[in-house]
Amino acid sequence: MLSITLSERLALKSRAHALSPTVMIGNAGLTEAVLNEIAQTLKIHELIKIRVMAERPQREEILTAICTQLNAAPVQHIGKILVVYQPNPDAHLIEIKKMPRHKGKKPLTKKQLGNR
Repeated sequence: MLSITLSERLALKSRAHALSPTVMIGNAGLTEAVLNEIAQTLKIHELIKIRVMAERPQREEILTAICTQLNAAPVQHIGKILVVYQPNPDAHLIEIKKMPRHKGKKPLTKKQLGNR
């Protein structure tokens, strides 16, 4: 499973806010066909939203299964929506910026970033 820093996670969350779910996992769960579709979509878009129609414990298992099998990073899990990121060096559509600094001193906190 790919790991990302807090500042990268915040940047990816803000980019994912405007996205629509591109893949939907139904009652059959995470099948090979769905996993292949997620892999292809991640190669194209790098950052995707997935809608899962299952209970919360199953959604958490699905998220960890997707991230471990595809070497992707879990960005967010809100309700029935999962956000997953997998960098593609060929496409490189998303450029993650460093955390902004406040007057050349310490990095801004989450609260200060939220106020911007």
